[in-house]
Amino acid sequence: MRLPFFYGWIIVAVTFVTMAIGVNARTAFSLFYPPIISEFGWERGITAGAFSFGFVASAIASPLIGRLMDRGGPRAVMELGVLLMGSGLLLAPLTTQPWHLYLTIGVLVGAGSVCLGYSGQSLFVPNWFLRRRGLAIGLAFAGVGIGSVTLLPWVQHMIEHTGWRTACTAMGIVVLVVLAPINLLLHKRPEDIGLQPDGDAAPTATSARPASNIVDPVWAGTDWTLSRALRTARFWWIAIGYFCGLYIWYAVQVHQTKFLLDIGFSSSVSVWALGVVSLLGIPGQIWLGHLSDRIGREWVWAISCFGFVICFAALAALKYWPNMALIYLMVFTQGALGYGLTSVMGPVVLEIFQGKHYGSIFGTVMLAALAGGAAGPWITGQLYDLSGSYTSAFLLGIAVSLLSAFAIWQASPRKVRAVAGQVHKVASAA
Repeated sequence: MRLPFFYGWIIVAVTFVTMAIGVNARTAFSLFYPPIISEFGWERGITAGAFSFGFVASAIASPLIGRLMDRGGPRAVMELGVLLMGSGLLLAPLTTQPWHLYLTIGVLVGAGSVCLGYSGQSLFVPNWFLRRRGLAIGLAFAGVGIGSVTLLPWVQHMIEHTGWRTACTAMGIVVLVVLAPINLLLHKRPEDIGLQPDGDAAPTATSARPASNIVDPVWAGTDWTLSRALRTARFWWIAIGYFCGLYIWYAVQVHQTKFLLDIGFSSSVSVWALGVVSLLGIPGQIWLGHLSDRIGREWVWAISCFGFVICFAALAALKYWPNMALIYLMVFTQGALGYGLTSVMGPVVLEIFQGKHYGSIFGTVMLAALAGGAAGPWITGQLYDLSGSYTSAFLLGIAVSLLSAFAIWQASPRKVRAVAGQVHKVASAA
């Protein structure tokens, strides 16, 4: 059956909904965090460690997920993620000891999120688009923002009126009931159902040859296996950049709410800040994704890292000057700029290591990224426990942001394949 529009937009829509629920089901830990501390009296580092431990589980699962994607496609990966995350959220309310939290929110939800979140979606969504790759991924990943302004306030309302355990159970039910059926619509690449990327017509013998975006023919012509990729400097620069990118992302996300409560802001302001960050991520991811199709992936990664630099600086200043102006600055730069990282995370790796082993390579790169996601909340919590303040952790976040931007610039995907807006430069150079 022929559709009146490109099937790739159905892929984008399913990813949008999956991200809205799957990513925010994990983000909700930031809301569960204060009542869990209040109920059990555990140290912040130990409690936040459950979230961080989830990234350890994600990191272990990531290469396996990449291989599963290469062999079984997105349906197998997504349905596995639904099962793992749903089970973790339904079992978490039984928690009485820290290790219970580490097993449920950590291992099960963490491993599920690597399937349903940015890592899993980046394994196949970029296949469906070439010219509008950044825009399509930005639109798909903008679901996270919609989920944050709908699901997170609902979760907070349930926590306040029925407790964190009931809220956690409800999230588990939503994951299973909504995500299991819609992910049956997924396909790995347009060629699998007789289509071309971007919905273009299949080339014929008489059709004009499209302009090439290849800058380095030798690199682009290499059959990139995982073992070959591991022997390149580019792979390790990407790994460093992604480690730092997820470090800064989750260092802020997990501790932001508690920090704002500590310095005297109300719970409503703290929850509003968390939700609006993701809300601003909607236009931010779409615009920066589209911009990356015009100016290149490195520039957008650098812009996003600069957003986190300002975010951390604003957080550090809030301790001494707690006012709403700094809250607005922190929220805007984190959401509208910082969240743009996700719109280019898949394209950076794909445009350097494109080929049939992309899933395995990307999954292995995400080992480093997820290690950064684990390190961010844990190190931030440990620095607070040692010093009684978040200031040193926020200053470290600034340094890590700058390192991330530098690393992706060194990886330089622009020197392998040009984005759509720069293809004319390749043609003129030829």
